[in-house]
Amino acid sequence: MLNKEPLAYRMSPRTLDEFVGQEHIIGKGKLLNRMIQADRISSIILFGPPGTGKTSIARIIANTTKAPFHKLNAVTAGVKDIKQVVEETQNSFLNQSGKSVLFVDEIHRFNKAQQDALLPYVEDGTVVLIGATTENPFFEVNKALISRSTVFMLEPLKKEHISRIIDMALNDKERGLGNLPVRIDEDAREFLTDMAGGDARIALNALELAVMTTNMDKENQYHITMDVMVDCVQKKPVRFDKSSDQHYDNISAFIKSMRGSDPDAAVFYLARALYAGENPEFLARRIMICASEDVGMANPNALSVAVAAAQAIHMVGMPEARIILAHAAVMVATSPKSNASYVAIDRALEDVEKKYTGEVPMHLRNAPAKGMESLGYSVGYKYAHDYPGNIVYDMEYLPPEMKGTQYYHPTSNGYEMRIKEWLDKRRKKQGG
Repeated sequence: MLNKEPLAYRMSPRTLDEFVGQEHIIGKGKLLNRMIQADRISSIILFGPPGTGKTSIARIIANTTKAPFHKLNAVTAGVKDIKQVVEETQNSFLNQSGKSVLFVDEIHRFNKAQQDALLPYVEDGTVVLIGATTENPFFEVNKALISRSTVFMLEPLKKEHISRIIDMALNDKERGLGNLPVRIDEDAREFLTDMAGGDARIALNALELAVMTTNMDKENQYHITMDVMVDCVQKKPVRFDKSSDQHYDNISAFIKSMRGSDPDAAVFYLARALYAGENPEFLARRIMICASEDVGMANPNALSVAVAAAQAIHMVGMPEARIILAHAAVMVATSPKSNASYVAIDRALEDVEKKYTGEVPMHLRNAPAKGMESLGYSVGYKYAHDYPGNIVYDMEYLPPEMKGTQYYHPTSNGYEMRIKEWLDKRRKKQGG
Protein backbone atom coordinates (compact mmCIF):
# COMPACT_ATOMS: atom_id res chain seq x y z
CA MET A 1 0.00 0.00 0.00
CA LEU A 2 2.73 2.45 0.94
CA ASN A 3 6.33 3.06 -0.04
CA LYS A 4 8.98 1.55 2.22
CA GLU A 5 10.37 5.01 2.95
CA PRO A 6 8.48 6.88 5.69
CA LEU A 7 5.91 9.40 4.50
CA ALA A 8 7.75 12.22 6.29
CA TYR A 9 10.91 11.45 4.31
CA ARG A 10 9.08 11.11 0.99
CA MET A 11 7.26 14.41 1.46
CA SER A 12 10.43 16.35 2.21
CA PRO A 13 10.36 19.44 -0.07
CA ARG A 14 12.56 19.26 -3.16
CA THR A 15 12.33 22.94 -4.12
CA LEU A 16 11.72 26.28 -2.47
CA ASP A 17 8.20 26.30 -3.90
CA GLU A 18 7.37 23.10 -2.00
CA PHE A 19 8.76 24.37 1.30
CA VAL A 20 6.13 25.30 3.91
CA GLY A 21 6.74 27.71 6.78
CA GLN A 22 9.78 29.67 8.01
CA GLU A 23 8.81 32.64 5.84
CA HIS A 24 10.92 34.91 8.03
CA ILE A 25 14.13 33.32 6.71
CA ILE A 26 13.26 31.53 3.48
CA GLY A 27 10.28 33.45 2.17
CA LYS A 28 10.46 35.21 -1.16
CA GLY A 29 13.07 37.98 -1.07
CA LYS A 30 14.60 36.82 2.24
CA LEU A 31 18.37 36.32 2.51
CA LEU A 32 18.40 32.52 2.59
CA ASN A 33 15.97 32.33 -0.33
CA ARG A 34 18.18 34.65 -2.39
CA MET A 35 21.31 32.67 -1.50
CA ILE A 36 19.73 29.42 -2.68
CA GLN A 37 18.21 30.91 -5.82
CA ALA A 38 21.55 32.43 -6.86
CA ASP A 39 23.55 29.34 -5.80
CA ARG A 40 25.68 31.65 -3.66
CA ILE A 41 25.48 29.73 -0.42
CA SER A 42 27.92 30.76 2.30
CA SER A 43 28.40 28.85 5.55
CA ILE A 44 25.18 28.76 7.56
CA ILE A 45 23.89 27.17 10.75
CA LEU A 46 20.22 26.22 10.95
CA PHE A 47 18.98 26.26 14.54
CA GLY A 48 15.50 25.18 15.62
CA PRO A 49 13.23 22.47 17.05
CA PRO A 50 12.86 19.05 15.37
CA GLY A 51 10.59 18.77 12.35
CA THR A 52 10.75 22.45 11.37
CA GLY A 53 12.70 22.16 8.10
CA LYS A 54 16.43 22.20 8.83
CA THR A 55 17.22 19.00 6.91
CA SER A 56 14.70 19.97 4.22
CA ILE A 57 16.55 23.22 3.56
CA ALA A 58 19.80 21.27 3.25
CA ARG A 59 18.15 18.90 0.73
CA ILE A 60 16.86 21.83 -1.31
CA ILE A 61 20.39 23.24 -1.41
CA ALA A 62 21.69 19.80 -2.45
CA ASN A 63 19.16 19.75 -5.30
CA THR A 64 19.99 23.25 -6.54
CA THR A 65 23.72 23.84 -6.01
CA LYS A 66 26.25 23.05 -8.71
CA ALA A 67 28.94 22.39 -6.10
CA PRO A 68 29.56 18.83 -4.83
CA PHE A 69 27.33 18.14 -1.83
CA HIS A 70 28.38 15.96 1.12
CA LYS A 71 26.41 14.94 4.19
CA LEU A 72 27.70 13.85 7.60
CA ASN A 73 25.85 13.05 10.79
CA ALA A 74 27.77 14.32 13.80
CA VAL A 75 26.63 11.33 15.86
CA THR A 76 28.55 8.83 13.72
CA ALA A 77 31.14 10.94 11.85
CA GLY A 78 34.63 11.81 13.03
CA VAL A 79 37.72 13.78 12.02
CA LYS A 80 38.58 11.07 9.49
CA ASP A 81 35.29 11.66 7.65
CA ILE A 82 35.89 15.40 7.60
CA LYS A 83 39.37 14.89 6.13
CA GLN A 84 37.98 12.59 3.47
CA VAL A 85 35.48 15.27 2.38
CA VAL A 86 38.31 17.83 2.25
CA GLU A 87 40.54 15.50 0.21
CA GLU A 88 37.78 14.90 -2.34
CA THR A 89 37.05 18.61 -2.48
CA GLN A 90 40.70 19.49 -3.08
CA ASN A 91 41.14 16.81 -5.76
CA SER A 92 41.22 18.90 -8.92
CA PHE A 93 40.50 15.86 -11.08
CA LEU A 94 37.25 15.09 -9.22
CA ASN A 95 36.29 18.67 -8.39
CA GLN A 96 37.56 21.46 -10.60
CA SER A 97 35.79 24.15 -8.55
CA GLY A 98 37.93 23.36 -5.51
CA LYS A 99 35.03 23.76 -3.10
CA SER A 100 32.08 21.74 -1.86
CA VAL A 101 29.03 22.04 0.37
CA LEU A 102 29.10 19.97 3.56
CA PHE A 103 25.91 19.38 5.51
CA VAL A 104 26.55 18.35 9.14
CA ASP A 105 23.39 17.19 10.87
CA GLU A 106 23.32 17.60 14.67
CA ILE A 107 26.52 19.64 14.52
CA HIS A 108 26.29 20.35 18.25
CA ARG A 109 27.38 16.73 18.79
CA PHE A 110 30.77 17.38 17.19
CA ASN A 111 33.40 17.70 19.91
CA LYS A 112 35.97 20.51 19.99
CA ALA A 113 38.56 18.55 17.99
CA GLN A 114 36.05 17.73 15.26
CA GLN A 115 34.85 21.33 15.05
CA ASP A 116 38.44 22.57 15.00
CA ALA A 117 39.20 20.18 12.12
CA LEU A 118 36.50 21.92 10.05
CA LEU A 119 37.53 25.47 10.87
CA PRO A 120 40.47 26.10 8.49
CA TYR A 121 38.55 24.75 5.49
CA VAL A 122 35.46 26.79 6.32
CA GLU A 123 37.69 29.82 6.76
CA ASP A 124 39.45 29.51 3.39
CA GLY A 125 36.22 28.63 1.55
CA THR A 126 37.16 25.07 0.65
CA VAL A 127 34.08 23.87 2.52
CA VAL A 128 30.76 25.69 2.66
CA LEU A 129 29.29 24.47 5.93
CA ILE A 130 25.60 23.86 6.52
CA GLY A 131 25.14 22.90 10.15
CA ALA A 132 21.82 21.80 11.62
CA THR A 133 21.17 21.74 15.36
CA THR A 134 18.32 21.66 17.86
CA GLU A 135 20.61 23.22 20.48
CA ASN A 136 21.56 26.88 20.77
CA PRO A 137 24.68 27.12 18.57
CA PHE A 138 25.99 30.10 20.53
CA PHE A 139 26.50 27.68 23.44
CA GLU A 140 27.23 24.42 21.62
CA VAL A 141 29.24 25.36 18.50
CA ASN A 142 32.80 26.65 18.29
CA LYS A 143 32.75 30.47 18.42
CA ALA A 144 35.18 30.61 15.49
CA LEU A 145 32.76 28.57 13.36
CA ILE A 146 29.86 30.76 14.49
CA SER A 147 31.73 33.93 13.50
CA ARG A 148 32.28 32.53 9.99
CA SER A 149 28.66 31.45 9.53
CA THR A 150 25.23 33.04 9.33
CA VAL A 151 22.89 31.63 11.97
CA PHE A 152 19.26 31.18 10.90
CA MET A 153 16.74 30.42 13.64
CA LEU A 154 13.78 28.25 12.63
CA GLU A 155 10.52 28.42 14.56
CA PRO A 156 7.98 25.70 15.37
CA LEU A 157 5.57 25.41 12.45
CA LYS A 158 2.18 27.03 12.90
CA LYS A 159 -1.02 24.98 12.81
CA GLU A 160 -1.86 26.32 9.35
CA HIS A 161 1.55 25.14 8.12
CA ILE A 162 0.96 21.65 9.50
CA SER A 163 -2.48 21.61 7.89
CA ARG A 164 -1.03 22.53 4.48
CA ILE A 165 1.61 19.80 4.81
CA ILE A 166 -1.14 17.27 5.64
CA ASP A 167 -3.06 18.37 2.53
CA MET A 168 0.05 17.99 0.39
CA ALA A 169 0.59 14.47 1.71
CA LEU A 170 -3.05 13.49 1.13
CA ASN A 171 -3.09 14.84 -2.43
CA ASP A 172 0.39 13.95 -3.70
CA LYS A 173 0.06 10.83 -5.89
CA GLU A 174 3.77 10.46 -6.53
CA ARG A 175 5.20 10.66 -3.00
CA GLY A 176 2.22 10.90 -0.68
CA LEU A 177 -1.14 9.23 -0.12
CA GLY A 178 -2.88 10.67 -3.16
CA ASN A 179 -3.53 7.25 -4.70
CA LEU A 180 -5.35 6.07 -1.59
CA PRO A 181 -8.99 6.88 -0.73
CA VAL A 182 -8.29 8.60 2.58
CA ARG A 183 -10.94 10.63 4.41
CA ILE A 184 -9.99 12.42 7.60
CA ASP A 185 -12.61 13.98 9.86
CA GLU A 186 -12.20 17.69 10.57
CA ASP A 187 -11.90 17.21 14.32
CA ALA A 188 -9.23 14.54 13.76
CA ARG A 189 -7.29 16.92 11.50
CA GLU A 190 -7.61 19.74 14.04
CA PHE A 191 -6.40 17.42 16.79
CA LEU A 192 -3.41 16.32 14.69
CA THR A 193 -2.32 19.86 13.81
CA ASP A 194 -2.51 20.80 17.48
CA MET A 195 -0.83 17.72 18.89
CA ALA A 196 2.04 17.84 16.39
CA GLY A 197 3.46 20.69 18.43
CA GLY A 198 4.88 22.49 15.40
CA ASP A 199 6.71 19.37 14.18
CA ALA A 200 5.83 18.33 10.61
CA ARG A 201 7.54 14.96 11.00
CA ILE A 202 5.31 14.00 13.93
CA ALA A 203 2.19 15.02 11.98
CA LEU A 204 3.15 13.00 8.90
CA ASN A 205 4.23 9.96 10.92
CA ALA A 206 0.92 9.96 12.80
CA LEU A 207 -1.05 10.38 9.57
CA GLU A 208 0.79 7.51 7.93
CA LEU A 209 0.29 5.28 10.97
CA ALA A 210 -3.41 6.10 11.01
CA VAL A 211 -3.80 5.08 7.37
CA MET A 212 -1.68 1.94 7.69
CA THR A 213 -3.62 0.67 10.71
CA THR A 214 -7.14 1.52 9.50
CA ASN A 215 -9.29 -0.88 7.50
CA MET A 216 -11.42 0.34 4.64
CA ASP A 217 -14.98 1.18 5.57
CA LYS A 218 -18.17 0.29 3.65
CA GLU A 219 -17.46 3.11 1.21
CA ASN A 220 -14.03 1.67 0.48
CA GLN A 221 -12.26 4.56 2.20
CA TYR A 222 -9.65 4.80 4.91
CA HIS A 223 -11.74 6.81 7.34
CA ILE A 224 -9.57 8.56 9.94
CA THR A 225 -11.71 9.47 12.93
CA MET A 226 -10.83 11.30 16.11
CA ASP A 227 -10.51 8.01 17.99
CA VAL A 228 -8.06 6.67 15.41
CA MET A 229 -5.97 9.85 15.50
CA VAL A 230 -5.87 10.01 19.29
CA ASP A 231 -4.62 6.43 19.32
CA CYS A 232 -1.89 7.22 16.76
CA VAL A 233 -0.61 10.42 18.38
CA GLN A 234 -0.79 9.15 21.99
CA LYS A 235 0.89 12.14 23.63
CA LYS A 236 1.74 15.63 22.51
CA PRO A 237 5.52 16.01 22.10
CA VAL A 238 7.50 18.46 24.18
CA ARG A 239 9.95 20.77 22.49
CA PHE A 240 12.58 20.62 25.19
CA ASP A 241 14.14 18.35 27.72
CA LYS A 242 15.88 19.10 31.01
CA SER A 243 19.27 19.70 29.39
CA SER A 244 18.25 21.69 26.33
CA ASP A 245 18.40 25.40 25.64
CA GLN A 246 14.58 25.49 25.47
CA HIS A 247 14.56 24.29 29.07
CA TYR A 248 16.30 27.49 30.15
CA ASP A 249 14.02 29.60 27.96
CA ASN A 250 10.94 28.05 29.59
CA ILE A 251 12.28 28.52 33.13
CA SER A 252 13.22 32.11 32.29
CA ALA A 253 9.67 32.75 31.08
CA PHE A 254 8.27 31.09 34.24
CA ILE A 255 10.30 33.34 36.54
CA LYS A 256 9.61 36.50 34.53
CA SER A 257 5.88 35.74 34.54
CA MET A 258 5.85 35.48 38.33
CA ARG A 259 7.93 38.66 38.57
CA GLY A 260 5.58 40.35 36.12
CA SER A 261 2.51 39.48 38.24
CA ASP A 262 0.88 37.29 35.58
CA PRO A 263 -0.45 34.15 37.31
CA ASP A 264 -1.90 32.73 34.07
CA ALA A 265 1.46 32.81 32.29
CA ALA A 266 3.24 31.51 35.40
CA VAL A 267 0.92 28.48 35.59
CA PHE A 268 1.27 27.92 31.83
CA TYR A 269 5.09 27.77 31.92
CA LEU A 270 4.93 25.67 35.08
CA ALA A 271 2.68 23.21 33.23
CA ARG A 272 5.09 23.07 30.27
CA ALA A 273 7.97 22.31 32.62
CA LEU A 274 6.05 19.58 34.45
CA TYR A 275 4.83 18.04 31.19
CA ALA A 276 8.43 17.88 29.96
CA GLY A 277 9.45 15.97 33.09
CA GLU A 278 11.13 18.80 34.98
CA ASN A 279 12.19 17.99 38.53
CA PRO A 280 9.53 19.48 40.89
CA GLU A 281 12.26 20.28 43.42
CA PHE A 282 14.05 22.47 40.87
CA LEU A 283 10.82 24.34 40.19
CA ALA A 284 10.22 24.78 43.92
CA ARG A 285 13.69 26.30 44.32
CA ARG A 286 13.00 28.81 41.56
CA ILE A 287 9.73 29.81 43.24
CA MET A 288 11.51 30.29 46.59
CA ILE A 289 14.14 32.51 45.00
CA CYS A 290 11.50 34.58 43.23
CA ALA A 291 9.51 34.92 46.47
CA SER A 292 12.50 36.56 48.12
CA GLU A 293 14.12 38.34 45.18
CA ASP A 294 11.01 39.82 43.58
CA VAL A 295 8.35 39.86 46.31
CA GLY A 296 10.48 40.38 49.37
CA MET A 297 9.03 42.46 52.16
CA ALA A 298 6.09 43.59 50.02
CA ASN A 299 4.54 40.30 51.11
CA PRO A 300 6.71 38.50 53.69
CA ASN A 301 4.32 35.52 53.66
CA ALA A 302 5.21 34.64 50.07
CA LEU A 303 8.54 33.11 51.06
CA SER A 304 6.85 31.12 53.83
CA VAL A 305 4.39 29.66 51.31
CA ALA A 306 7.19 28.90 48.84
CA VAL A 307 9.29 27.14 51.49
CA ALA A 308 6.26 25.19 52.72
CA ALA A 309 5.56 24.13 49.14
CA ALA A 310 9.15 22.92 48.70
CA GLN A 311 8.81 20.82 51.84
CA ALA A 312 5.34 19.56 50.94
CA ILE A 313 6.31 18.19 47.53
CA HIS A 314 8.83 15.91 49.28
CA MET A 315 6.01 14.41 51.30
CA VAL A 316 3.43 14.25 48.52
CA GLY A 317 5.27 13.68 45.24
CA MET A 318 3.85 13.85 41.74
CA PRO A 319 1.25 14.15 40.36
CA GLU A 320 -0.31 15.96 43.35
CA ALA A 321 2.84 18.08 43.77
CA ARG A 322 1.69 20.03 40.71
CA ILE A 323 -1.12 21.51 42.84
CA ILE A 324 1.28 22.64 45.55
CA LEU A 325 3.68 24.17 43.01
CA ALA A 326 0.81 26.00 41.32
CA HIS A 327 -0.35 27.31 44.72
CA ALA A 328 3.10 28.73 45.45
CA ALA A 329 3.60 30.11 41.93
CA VAL A 330 0.24 31.89 41.99
CA MET A 331 1.02 33.28 45.46
CA VAL A 332 4.27 34.78 44.19
CA ALA A 333 2.73 36.04 40.94
CA THR A 334 -0.19 37.79 42.65
CA SER A 335 1.83 39.31 45.49
CA PRO A 336 2.89 42.97 45.48
CA LYS A 337 6.51 43.23 44.38
CA SER A 338 9.68 44.66 45.87
CA ASN A 339 13.31 43.86 45.14
CA ALA A 340 14.54 46.26 47.83
CA SER A 341 16.09 43.51 49.98
CA TYR A 342 17.81 42.02 46.94
CA VAL A 343 19.23 45.40 45.90
CA ALA A 344 20.27 46.14 49.49
CA ILE A 345 22.43 43.03 49.91
CA ASP A 346 24.07 43.50 46.51
CA ARG A 347 24.95 47.11 47.30
CA ALA A 348 26.36 46.11 50.67
CA LEU A 349 28.42 43.32 49.09
CA GLU A 350 29.80 45.77 46.54
CA ASP A 351 30.91 48.12 49.34
CA VAL A 352 32.49 45.26 51.30
CA GLU A 353 34.36 44.18 48.17
CA LYS A 354 35.54 47.57 46.94
CA LYS A 355 35.76 49.93 49.95
CA TYR A 356 37.49 50.14 53.25
CA THR A 357 34.47 49.71 55.48
CA GLY A 358 36.14 49.95 58.89
CA GLU A 359 35.88 47.64 61.86
CA VAL A 360 32.96 46.56 64.01
CA PRO A 361 32.39 49.38 66.57
CA MET A 362 33.72 48.50 70.03
CA HIS A 363 30.34 48.98 71.74
CA LEU A 364 28.82 46.27 69.49
CA ARG A 365 31.49 43.68 70.23
CA ASN A 366 30.94 40.96 72.82
CA ALA A 367 33.00 40.79 75.98
CA PRO A 368 32.70 37.11 76.93
CA ALA A 369 36.00 36.97 78.83
CA LYS A 370 36.96 38.83 81.97
CA GLY A 371 39.08 41.88 81.30
CA MET A 372 37.82 42.52 77.79
CA GLU A 373 35.67 45.45 78.90
CA SER A 374 38.81 47.21 80.10
CA LEU A 375 39.90 47.22 76.46
CA GLY A 376 36.63 48.83 75.40
CA TYR A 377 34.71 45.73 74.28
CA SER A 378 30.93 46.19 74.72
CA VAL A 379 31.42 49.50 76.54
CA GLY A 380 28.61 51.94 75.76
CA TYR A 381 26.23 49.38 74.34
CA LYS A 382 22.58 50.17 75.06
CA TYR A 383 20.07 47.31 75.27
CA ALA A 384 17.16 48.21 72.97
CA HIS A 385 14.48 46.62 75.17
CA ASP A 386 15.32 49.04 78.00
CA TYR A 387 14.17 52.01 75.90
CA PRO A 388 10.76 53.29 74.73
CA GLY A 389 9.58 51.59 71.57
CA ASN A 390 12.48 49.13 71.92
CA ILE A 391 14.70 51.42 69.85
CA VAL A 392 17.85 53.33 70.74
CA TYR A 393 18.13 56.41 68.56
CA ASP A 394 21.43 57.80 69.83
CA MET A 395 23.58 54.74 69.17
CA GLU A 396 25.39 54.08 65.87
CA TYR A 397 25.46 50.56 64.49
CA LEU A 398 27.63 51.04 61.42
CA PRO A 399 31.41 51.58 61.54
CA PRO A 400 32.36 55.29 61.50
CA GLU A 401 33.59 54.94 57.92
CA MET A 402 30.11 53.81 56.83
CA LYS A 403 28.02 56.16 58.97
CA GLY A 404 24.88 57.35 57.23
CA THR A 405 24.98 54.68 54.51
CA GLN A 406 21.56 53.40 53.50
CA TYR A 407 21.20 50.14 51.59
CA TYR A 408 17.56 49.24 52.13
CA HIS A 409 15.06 51.53 50.44
CA PRO A 410 11.57 50.09 50.92
CA THR A 411 8.96 50.60 48.24
CA SER A 412 5.37 51.71 48.74
CA ASN A 413 4.05 48.31 47.67
CA GLY A 414 2.04 46.01 49.92
CA TYR A 415 3.28 45.47 53.46
CA GLU A 416 6.48 47.33 52.64
CA MET A 417 4.52 50.61 52.73
CA ARG A 418 4.19 50.14 56.51
CA ILE A 419 7.89 49.36 56.78
CA LYS A 420 8.72 52.47 54.75
CA GLU A 421 6.67 54.72 57.04
CA TRP A 422 8.25 53.20 60.15
CA LEU A 423 11.79 53.27 58.75
CA ASP A 424 11.51 56.88 57.56
CA LYS A 425 10.57 57.94 61.09
CA ARG A 426 13.38 55.91 62.62
CA ARG A 427 16.01 57.28 60.25
CA LYS A 428 14.77 60.83 60.77
CA LYS A 429 15.03 60.52 64.56
CA GLN A 430 18.39 58.79 64.39
CA GLY A 431 19.74 61.44 62.05
CA GLY A 432 18.46 64.18 64.32
